[in-house]
Parts: sequence; structure tokens; C-alpha cells
Amino acid sequence: MADREQPVTLRTRKFIRNPLLGRKQMVVDVLHPNRANVSKDELRTKLGELYKASKESVSCFGFRTQYGGGKSTGFALIYDSPEALKKFEPHYRLVRYGVATKIEKASRQQRKQRKNRAKTVRGTAKTKGATKDKKK
Repeated sequence: MADREQPVTLRTRKFIRNPLLGRKQMVVDVLHPNRANVSKDELRTKLGELYKASKESVSCFGFRTQYGGGKSTGFALIYDSPEALKKFEPHYRLVRYGVATKIEKASRQQRKQRKNRAKTVRGTAKTKGATKDKKK
């Protein structure tokens, strides 16, 4: 992996301290010449070192590589503690970082079909295999 040895420069702008949510929030510009892009995991590590925080309390998302490559821009949140991250971050991002587990549920189409099947038996006695009579 020669890619990981290539130098990466991080620049932060629009830095805001948000005490109500217990975090620092900023826009991150990543300069990565001779590299396609940088993984969010690597960015979390580098931002943690930069702001003296653990990797577990850093959240990175929304990165887009500029046309022509070499520069990506995204958003980063550095929480005061991993507990604050668990409290305020959306669940899907917690799953991404390995902090929470994904809730397994039936597909959207299956849930809709189940709902519509339940509508047909509404108000009828609950018997095994109750079906609607079809007249031709």
C-alpha cells in the first residue's frame, strides 16, 4: 500500500465550539496529491492527533473530492467525550464507527406488504388461515 505513505495535509476552517452538544465542529479540507482519496478512518486518527482527542470521539462525514482530484472537503465533529458522541450522533454513523450495532429489520417492501395484508383481516375473527372470499 504505497498510497498510505503519501503525505496528507489537513486544513480546518469555519471552526465553531458548540458547548450545548459538547463538541467542536469544523469544515475540513484534505490535500492529498498523488492519491485518489483518504479513508475516513485515517482522517479520524489524524484529526484526533491534531486536536488532542481520541479517535473514538471524532466523527467525519460528507467528504467530496474536487474535480481533478488532490483535494477533498468534508465536515468533522470532535466530541468532548465518547459518551457525548454516543448521545448526539445519528445511529447510522455510530454503526459506521463500530460503536453501535445495526438494527436488522425486514425490507421496506416486505413491511408494506405485511401492513396491507393486515388491513384485509382487520375486524374479522382471528382464525388460522382466514382468507377473503373472492367471487368471480
